[in-house]
Amino acid sequence: MSGDHPTLPPVRLPSDAELARDALAAPLLARAVRLARWAGPQTRVGAGGELVDEQLPAAAEVLGLGGESDELSEGDGEAYASEAWRVAVDTGLVAVEDPDEEAHGRSDEDATGGVTPGEQLALVTSGGPQDILTLWLDALDVVFADATAPVLDDLAGVIGEDGEIDFEALDWDPEEEAEFLEGVLGNLYLLTVTDGGGADGPVPLPVLAASMIVPDDMGEPTDDVLEQVSEAMMRLDDQFRLLEPIGLVSYLPVDEALMVEDGEEPDGIGAGGGDGSSPVDEEDVTRYGMVRLTPLGLYGIRARMLEAGVDAPLVGALADKDAHALLDGVARFPELSARAETEQWLARRAPADAARDLLAAARGTDQDAPLRRLHCQQALSLVGAEAEAAVREVLDDAELGGLARVWLAELGRGDVPPPPESMIFWLAIDTIAAQLDAEGEPEELQELVEGLVGQHSGFFDAAWRVDHPATGDVLEAMGRLHRDRTVSKDARKAAFKARSRAGR
Repeated sequence: MSGDHPTLPPVRLPSDAELARDALAAPLLARAVRLARWAGPQTRVGAGGELVDEQLPAAAEVLGLGGESDELSEGDGEAYASEAWRVAVDTGLVAVEDPDEEAHGRSDEDATGGVTPGEQLALVTSGGPQDILTLWLDALDVVFADATAPVLDDLAGVIGEDGEIDFEALDWDPEEEAEFLEGVLGNLYLLTVTDGGGADGPVPLPVLAASMIVPDDMGEPTDDVLEQVSEAMMRLDDQFRLLEPIGLVSYLPVDEALMVEDGEEPDGIGAGGGDGSSPVDEEDVTRYGMVRLTPLGLYGIRARMLEAGVDAPLVGALADKDAHALLDGVARFPELSARAETEQWLARRAPADAARDLLAAARGTDQDAPLRRLHCQQALSLVGAEAEAAVREVLDDAELGGLARVWLAELGRGDVPPPPESMIFWLAIDTIAAQLDAEGEPEELQELVEGLVGQHSGFFDAAWRVDHPATGDVLEAMGRLHRDRTVSKDARKAAFKARSRAGR
């Protein structure tokens, strides 16, 4: 694929208003907003702006998370409150003045520091959808940083003599950790948008982990690779548990019953006995974790990709462009996405005007022109009979006349003038060129080639004379595709003649 084309399939997203509603409903952001409205000058914070321990029970009560329940263990409510408070501070929902210099040497009980509503809090009720989504993206950044922070199982062992954490002793590379999670989320995004712009099915956690660990050219994973997949899965399990409350993903965690004490690995995911068996029992795949990007998650990952300079197209982005941009743009879209994009483009235009613009844009002898004509014909089918007058205007056009006749015949019109033989062969070359550009050489194209040759005796005697830029390449491809050796040989001879005629 050339560098001019998108590297990712387009994504279909709800409206900004719907996404903003989802953002405000995300549990973590909703808690942060609630705490920001609760906080005031009496709220006591530590030197880093965190709530002091004595404030946490009250904060948990405000969030409805006080005490113990079937859902919460002791201390969970306060942990959730602390997390939500940090999001409120880091996103500007609350503004915390630095405690005075004297307070830095005092205990939490003596901590001081003014707490006032942050500038972002008013946007929750008065801001537009984009304001809300920007706030949510800021909250996502906070959670992403938490998710890629080091796991401190043995805190005492990594505290240096100066009382600070010795990050080198952690064997932790923050850039590498962030890059790994970004890669996982990128793969999840790609798996989600590949089928027409969106997919409802969750992805097994082992699949995601393996996508980052197992080389593409590896047959049976080695024990070492399986162990790496297992370790990555358990890290991802922790990370997705953190990312779910911000609304990025819907996540079914790894079944804790699968854990074993020595190594915290799921049973059957580790190195195993080296018998080459699959690392996951397909019948129990859901027990190993299942994750799905929400629509808000698709929005968020796409925003991060765009910020990083990745081309991540959006269905609907071509609606205000001209017909040439539409036909070029949808040329690399999956079928469902191309149709959705075209429908949005057509909805903003009068049918007859749209048809004429599409036909004008479909002309050309450049390499991409055959594929533009193919998508022009598909777009005209969405316009329907209202495009008929515009289509009839190009019946005598050398490049569009064949397309017009096919379209009118499919519409059921019986007064379509028969095409001259030159137009028949030109359309055949153009159609195969478009299919080769769009799909390579699938089985359907093989059937098309064999059908054309079978319908026209002496096909190659006429085809090599077709004045089309792709004639030589098409005839050579027909030679590869046709299963009859004699016909294949005739096709290669015709390709040679066509290139000699064209001076190539």
